[in-house]
Amino acid sequence: PGLLIRDWTQDNRTWFAAVKAEKRMMFLILTLIVAVAAFNLLSSLVMAVKDKQSDIAILRTLGVSPFSIAKIFLVQGSLIGIIGTLLGVGFGCLIAYNIEVIIPAIEKLFGIQFLDPSIYFITQLPSEPVPGDILVVAVVSLVLSLLATLYPSIRASRLQPAEVLRHD
Repeated sequence: PGLLIRDWTQDNRTWFAAVKAEKRMMFLILTLIVAVAAFNLLSSLVMAVKDKQSDIAILRTLGVSPFSIAKIFLVQGSLIGIIGTLLGVGFGCLIAYNIEVIIPAIEKLFGIQFLDPSIYFITQLPSEPVPGDILVVAVVSLVLSLLATLYPSIRASRLQPAEVLRHD
């Protein structure tokens, strides 16, 4: 009688919508960063194939199958992708779980303040890594890195030894 009970999430609906939109944007930005890394991997492997054309041609003339040549570059790219993903997830988690120590250290080192209490409603940057999100980022990273290895691997396997050796 006369009492009104309201859920605090309903009272702050716009705030939660903004946080949700920000989370989506961060996921998009992280995905773009991973895509750039995958493109760098692709570029590196294409250059490796270009640099190793004569070696690939010699291997092919010695009887190595195109599939074996492709496997060499698939393994190389996969290892780079796996190691990069593990290092990225490892360092990312290390930073995320220790952000309360890292931010004050950076503020003290550079003499700056990230979250000025006179401007922002919060004085610290909360960090709560979600294992599901970490897993999604890791899987997307691995898939993109594996996809990035396909083109250079196929290109290496299709090199014609006679054509390459003629131009060397």
